[in-house]
Amino acid sequence: MLKQNVVMETLDAALSNGADFSEIFVEKRSNQTIGLVGGLVENTVSGQDYGVGIRIIRGLESVYAYTNDTSTEHLKNVAKKAALALEGKEKERVLDFRRRVGIPLMEILKYPGDVGKKEKVRMLKGAHESAYGFSDEITQVRINYLDIVQNVLIANSEGLWVEDERVRTRTSIQSVAESGGEMQTGHFAPGASMGFEFYDTIDLDKYARDASEMAAKMLHADFAPSGKMPVVIENGFGGVIFHEACGHGLEATSVAKGTSVFAEKLGEKIASGVLTAIDDGSMPGQWGSAGFDDEGLKTRRNVLIEKGILKGYMVDRLNGKKMGMAPTGSGRRQSYKHAPTSRMTNTYIAPGKSSFDDLLSNTPRGLYAKKMGGGSVDPATGEFNFAVMEGYLIENGKIRKPVRGATLIGNGLSILTKIDMVADNLSFGQGMCGSVSGSIPVNVGQPALRVESITVGGRKER
Repeated sequence: MLKQNVVMETLDAALSNGADFSEIFVEKRSNQTIGLVGGLVENTVSGQDYGVGIRIIRGLESVYAYTNDTSTEHLKNVAKKAALALEGKEKERVLDFRRRVGIPLMEILKYPGDVGKKEKVRMLKGAHESAYGFSDEITQVRINYLDIVQNVLIANSEGLWVEDERVRTRTSIQSVAESGGEMQTGHFAPGASMGFEFYDTIDLDKYARDASEMAAKMLHADFAPSGKMPVVIENGFGGVIFHEACGHGLEATSVAKGTSVFAEKLGEKIASGVLTAIDDGSMPGQWGSAGFDDEGLKTRRNVLIEKGILKGYMVDRLNGKKMGMAPTGSGRRQSYKHAPTSRMTNTYIAPGKSSFDDLLSNTPRGLYAKKMGGGSVDPATGEFNFAVMEGYLIENGKIRKPVRGATLIGNGLSILTKIDMVADNLSFGQGMCGSVSGSIPVNVGQPALRVESITVGGRKER
């Protein structure tokens, strides 16, 4: 991607004003998107991007610059100008690169670029037919396809040299059901760090039918009750609550600033003893995985909470310096246009010892949140508010009639202590997470679990 002498000269120029550390991030990315509305191709975009980011650190201060002009003289000039932002004295330095080329976590069997657009569109049209044909009440189906191949080179003034390839693909399906002026939506968006062979491992038509079934069921559902009650949250994308309400507070990005509710709580009991939470960017094939993080460290399994005890944070290089902690392979960025910081990868609650039936049978009356939607959270306080896309009442330990319009309202610290049962059916859901280093692919996951009491916002009194 760049010759070693170009990288060396750029890193050397970045240190010219006495910085402690310099890093170069070279990225070549190709991607394709296809959008279908009503079974017709609405848009299709293919593109490539190539550029270089340069980061310089002196003490606890840093500066970041990027460019898509990769000529040697230009890169050196950019590095020298960036270095001027950090005052210091020039130091003697020796760059001795240790070259490492990432071994893919999974072999890519079918690169997306080797698959014709006609084949991709044919697959998407099949999913549209499955979704639209589910019910006469389905009035619109929107499908969006994405594939990405990202090659990166990461080198730094400590001699690190890493090359890695990331291949991802994902399809989002949204169905709209309408009757009597009422509208409801259903949505699924499976994805993986795999090539086009991913679609041989899933039934995309079933995802399409499930999206339509969700929309149709919620169209005729009663409004959800309101008040405090037990809630059983389904596996998979239900993990979005932990991701948003707790996960961001465990990133060094907020911990180092002291703005996280979890700052200075290592070793303390912060959750129920049945809860263990993990972030693992090294899981083969998972949407949030990569061989190396965007600072060139091997991704790994990081235990965040173990049986209710806070065991660790997700730490990047710069915030690790501020906290006196070593990086955990958690440095991530959207592209060469962003400096890296600590971010989640595949974040999940580990399987428990209960069965799903145990969760229900121990809940005489409550809410079953089968599919979670979007929400908001204040990372400084942990206060959150999440919509339930598909919900059902639980009565006498059984799932009963569907209900709509439910929201789950609470606090991240509080909800961790109120999870009293965790099932054994771990599953994952895929999403995009936005933060200071851009939008990145992340997995959220959990087995089904029960919160003994949480405030449910609805339109009916209990």
